[in-house]
This record gives sequence, C-alpha cells and structure tokens, in this order.
Amino acid sequence: MADRNEADRLTRDLDWNLLRSFVVIAEAQSITDAARRLGLTQPSVSTALQKLEKLIGKRLIDRAPGRYELTRAGSTLYREAVEIHGSVHRLSTLMRDMTDEIRGHVRIAVASHVVCPLFDQLLAEFHARHPRATLSISVLGSSAALASVAARTASFAICLVHRRDPKIEYMRLYREYFGLFCGPPHPLFGRENLQQGDLSGHSTVSFETDSLHDALRSVTLLRAQSDLREEIIGMSSHLEEVRRMVVAGLGIGPLPLHVVARDVADGLLWRLPPYVDPPAIDVHLAWNPKATLNRAEATLLEIIQTAIRTTPMAARTYGLSGEERVGA
Repeated sequence: MADRNEADRLTRDLDWNLLRSFVVIAEAQSITDAARRLGLTQPSVSTALQKLEKLIGKRLIDRAPGRYELTRAGSTLYREAVEIHGSVHRLSTLMRDMTDEIRGHVRIAVASHVVCPLFDQLLAEFHARHPRATLSISVLGSSAALASVAARTASFAICLVHRRDPKIEYMRLYREYFGLFCGPPHPLFGRENLQQGDLSGHSTVSFETDSLHDALRSVTLLRAQSDLREEIIGMSSHLEEVRRMVVAGLGIGPLPLHVVARDVADGLLWRLPPYVDPPAIDVHLAWNPKATLNRAEATLLEIIQTAIRTTPMAARTYGLSGEERVGA
C-alpha cells in the first residue's frame, strides 16, 4: 500500500517542466550550459534539479569539481524522461490529425547507405495517395536511428541492426552486397586479373560499424581475409564520406555494389577482388510498437510492412550478378 501511495503522490505532484529541464541538464553536462540551453538563470536550473531530486527522493547527478555524472537513479530517470518527451512532443501533431483526409508529419530515420528502389516506389505511392501528408528524413548512424525509434522521436527507421532491442520490432526490408573498391589515385586502380592476395598490406577506409562486434561484421571478415592493413585510416558513419575517401585514394574501402555501380561505370571507382560470394548485409525496417502514431505515420508504416510481406526476397535483393551468386 505504501508503494501505491508513493506512486500516486509522484503522479499527482510531478511537473512535466521539471522532467524536460532534467533531460537538458543530463545532456548538457553542466548546470551553466543547461541554463543557456533552457534560457534560464543558473540558480533557477539548480533549484529545478533540487526540487526534482526531493520529489523523486534520490540524488540524480553526482556533482563535484571536475565531476558531473548521472547517478544510477539519474540514468534510469533520464531514459524514461526521453521517452516521455517524445510522446509529449507528438501531441500537437496528433491533435492536428483529426480530419477525414490523411494528414500529419512522418519522421523517418535512415542509415546513410539506404538505396532501395522498393522504398522509393512506396514513398511515391504514399505521396500520390495522401498529398497533404508531409515527410522529413534524417540521415543517422544505425545506432542513432534505432535510438530515435526507441525514444519515439522518429516514426520508424530503415537501418542496419546488430543487437535487437526487445522494445522495437523489425522486418527485413532488403538485402545488399558489399565489395571492395579503390579510387583513381590508388596503385591498384585499373589493374586487371587481380587476386585477393594483391590487396595484402594496403591501407583501408571504412564505416564506423565495420567491426567484429557490429552490424558490418561480414565486411570486417572480408577485409581480414584480404589481409588489408588492420588499422583503418579513414572512417565515417556516412556512405558518401567513405566513398569520398575511397575516390580520393586514401585506401581500399567496402561499398554496396548496387549503390556505386554508376561510379564504377564512370571511372571513379574500381572493383577489387574477391568477385565471387561477396558479403551480404540486411537492412531492416524498425518501429516502436508502443509509439502512438498519427494517421500518416500509421498508413506509411502499414504500406511498407505490406510490401515487405508481399514482395519476394529476390525482388528486394540488390547488387548481385549471376556470376557472383556462386556460393551465395
């Protein structure tokens, strides 16, 4: 009974503005910076933090000279407050959506290398049917994209998935294949009849998720099998920047075959071995089943889910020619 009374008291007395301030305080890493972001005085922010700590009954931030860290209770409250913030942020959109015509804003988080003709087709169909709905697409690293779905600040995400969050649901949208490439300044550019051993000792550039413990594990293994230099001298979470470094000759880098096919045809990139059985990477649709979606979000999400269920995987697989299918 005491626990229930405490929960009732917290529900009754907790001020949303205190939670909003705490999210900023936690992310700012200093009371002074938090005050600047909130447009308040430093004493006001300190008072808000003290009031919230008194209401929660726990110390939330461990502050000392040269030290500013969330306590265990502070970390827990921050995770929950971020989700609450996402829900509150969406209320105005939901209230505007109470019409017969499908309207509303869809926030999509995508990984930088998402090139999927099926997804493009579905966006075109959605817009043709519901021209009053609006979209925004944010390009993020896959981990950040999934975090935005968990926090309910994105309607859904299209990205790589390594560790599955049980709070998020997933469907494989498409499969792509990666190859190794070099740019015009590289000594291997334009050379025919190369063997995998010819790559030994050359420098490499790659994605931030290129590791044995992340989403591009199979690409990491490919680099190791090619005996490329272990140290990665250039790294980015964005495909465009990895491509830039490869074209500039900084090193050999992995890129999706279907994405860079035009660059190869234009002489900007040169495909390197191995040419058979390239690593496959799956790109997923991810959404939060507990998020309250407006009609536009729910409609587009359902359109994509239906397309995934009804489109054969072969039609959602990109970049593999007949010769490369050996062993795939």
